[in-house]
Amino acid sequence: MPKDEEASTNLNENDSDYKRAHDKWVKEVLEPALAKHPERNKKFMTTSSQNVDRLYTPLDNSGIDFENDISFPGQFPYTRGIHSTMYRGRLWTMRMFAGFGSAEETNERFKYLLEQGNAGLSTAFDLPTLYGYDSDSPMAAGEFGECGVGVSSIEDMSILFKDIPLDKVTTSMTINSPAAMTWAMYIANAENRGIPKSNLGGTIQNDILKEYIAQKEYIFPPNPSMRLVTDTVEYGTKNMPKWNTISISGYHIREAGSTAVQELAFTLADGYAYADWAIERGLNIDDFAPRFSFFFNAHNDFFEEIAKYRAARRIWARDMKYKYGAKDPRSLTLRFHTQTAGCSLTAQQPEINIVRVAIQAMAGVLGGTQSLHTDSMDEALALPSEKAVQIALRTQQIIAHESGVANVADPLGGSYYLEWLTDDMERQAREYFDRIDSLGGVVPAIEKGFFQKEIAAAAYKYQQEIDNDERIVVGVNEFTSDEPVEIPILEMDPEGFERQCKRLKDLRSNRDKSRHSASLRAIEKAAEGDENLMPHFIEAAKAKATLGEMCDVLRGVFGEYREGSDF
Repeated sequence: MPKDEEASTNLNENDSDYKRAHDKWVKEVLEPALAKHPERNKKFMTTSSQNVDRLYTPLDNSGIDFENDISFPGQFPYTRGIHSTMYRGRLWTMRMFAGFGSAEETNERFKYLLEQGNAGLSTAFDLPTLYGYDSDSPMAAGEFGECGVGVSSIEDMSILFKDIPLDKVTTSMTINSPAAMTWAMYIANAENRGIPKSNLGGTIQNDILKEYIAQKEYIFPPNPSMRLVTDTVEYGTKNMPKWNTISISGYHIREAGSTAVQELAFTLADGYAYADWAIERGLNIDDFAPRFSFFFNAHNDFFEEIAKYRAARRIWARDMKYKYGAKDPRSLTLRFHTQTAGCSLTAQQPEINIVRVAIQAMAGVLGGTQSLHTDSMDEALALPSEKAVQIALRTQQIIAHESGVANVADPLGGSYYLEWLTDDMERQAREYFDRIDSLGGVVPAIEKGFFQKEIAAAAYKYQQEIDNDERIVVGVNEFTSDEPVEIPILEMDPEGFERQCKRLKDLRSNRDKSRHSASLRAIEKAAEGDENLMPHFIEAAKAKATLGEMCDVLRGVFGEYREGSDF
């Protein structure tokens, strides 16, 4: 039999020997040591407040079957990674998140990042864009370019990606409720440049469920919103084989205060909901699942984060194979992007955030991520400066080229603690799946406030632990400093907003009014029926309809969502 199976078999046969050796160690070594030097805390816990033992041994792994639970990289259930050689074949994509101010300013930042060794682009949009308002809308007052780039039309999209080869550089766009319209502008801009949509590669986040659960940047009620997501999945499946039409995001769930297990369980549950809607639309699981991607947080607890990624791969592979009957191995492989935890960054002593980010990024790499964004040290204070972004990118490059961790696939695989933690996280995630199913699925659970209550309770507990000094945050409740913050803060172009308003005014004055009106009427008619909306959004973008105008048409058909307050 293979060596690893033999070792697993012997382990099960020798449990009693391990227990005798463990008990002897406790009596002869541990207890005398504790008598002389008690442990520094009464309890030790992960970032998610899960208690952990002082030591893990083969006894904690005796129920794990190597072939079925761990196996090899590139082999079902993909616990150890989706590629057999992992980073020995190709490094993860260093995809730094960028977007601020006007399209012109962000275009310059994109070019700077590519010059510094960035391998792909990741676009942050401002709040008006995320909520489906034009930059000059009264609802957008004071928010243009503040937390991302403002994009209201195809002309903004053209400037944003000016001189960037869209058929050679993959682009990720972090936008959700108006994702279909923004994606349509990206496609229309590429086609205007002579680039076929089939050649475009990238990702649109397009994960509306986590908006209701955590981030709250929704516009329409859940069911029509899910219809829009399914439209994009169907359109991408049939027309854009290189594009990931959903990036199912746990990142924002974690940023809202969830535990690692909640992030894991709620994210995968959302993924299954999208799969169910696509299947109901008539799509085959193996036609669309290979283009699903995921987006996870990398928080401070090194081992907990690595275990989370390994458990996510294993759960998805098993459920795609046994629950959904997927046959294509690509449907079974959970591909994910990682971003270090913005919520872990401190405004106090911001330079030490560099250390936090390095640890978190290392966890993402050891967990087998396909792409990675490292936060900048100044993000608790403002959008990142160019210098801070360069340090964040260099952090990834040092991990890739100097640390040695990219030389071995899943180098921590087989750790007694890590394997126990991976197994335990899967167990807890499946308990959450059962609870969600008992409520009728993800959308009914959202409407009942289930996810919101769970996250609020976890966030409250975490903050209590800090307030009660049960949890140390360096620079906040221990090792504090009164020295003033002395790092450069990003300054945006003060004329960017006026330039944006003029561009919108000129666009509205100069566009073909007949084509523009016809395109909006077509969106309204399609929205009232069951026709796929993507072709109509693309035509409207080419007719120079603005994002706000397209969203207003849908507001008129779908209505706007208001979350209940009873949770």
